[in-house]
Amino acid sequence: MQPLRPTAHEAASLRIAEELDRIEAAVHAGSTDLRTLGFWRVVAAIKRDPVLVLDHADQVGRIDGAAFRARVRVRVPVWVGTLVLAGVIAAGVVAVVLAARWTGTAAGLALLAAAVAWSIGVHCPTHMVFGWFAGIRFIESFLGGPPPPRPGLKTDYATYLRAEPSMRAWFHASGAIATKVAPFVAVALAPATNAPAWAVLAAAAIGVLQIVTDVLFSTKTSDWKKFRRERAVAKYLRGR
Repeated sequence: MQPLRPTAHEAASLRIAEELDRIEAAVHAGSTDLRTLGFWRVVAAIKRDPVLVLDHADQVGRIDGAAFRARVRVRVPVWVGTLVLAGVIAAGVVAVVLAARWTGTAAGLALLAAAVAWSIGVHCPTHMVFGWFAGIRFIESFLGGPPPPRPGLKTDYATYLRAEPSMRAWFHASGAIATKVAPFVAVALAPATNAPAWAVLAAAAIGVLQIVTDVLFSTKTSDWKKFRRERAVAKYLRGR
């Protein structure tokens, strides 16, 4: 009797398991450059097969979390980061109230402060709300990213992989959209304040600048790049 041979899927899953074991050992040894280790190449292959996601999501999440904690120093529990950003959003509300009470330059600066505060404050909470809706969970809040440092929310990558690819795509888009809308909320509220025209125009310019920045850069490096990546995965799986 000939020994049973693994199926094509079983063989592929075994190769991926071996790759992940190698990468996990390297991370535990101090390597944190997951791209150089080939981690993201393996993850890309896993995303294109729901069965592989079931087989390997937990290990992928462990590796991603371990590399993140080794690489990022400024980290706090999710609830702390959320509380801080809620405070930033609340500060924007206070700034609008002050813009309605103050006059002249002070009112204008208060309106601008609201536009900036909301642009910063709404990004991660929007990701969190949409992520929870999509089944994505989070492990920590942090300060990092490309310069200048900014607040971030670290996903539990195992739950991220298990989420529907189309939902992962809109999860990435949600924070980017909220950030771009935020300054225009301040603009919309301007008639209820004493902010001068220059402040209203400056708040609108902040929103326009963010949109232009997204068009020029974010599609290549940030949320919109990830949006396009996950949309491509969703399209591939629909065509199988």
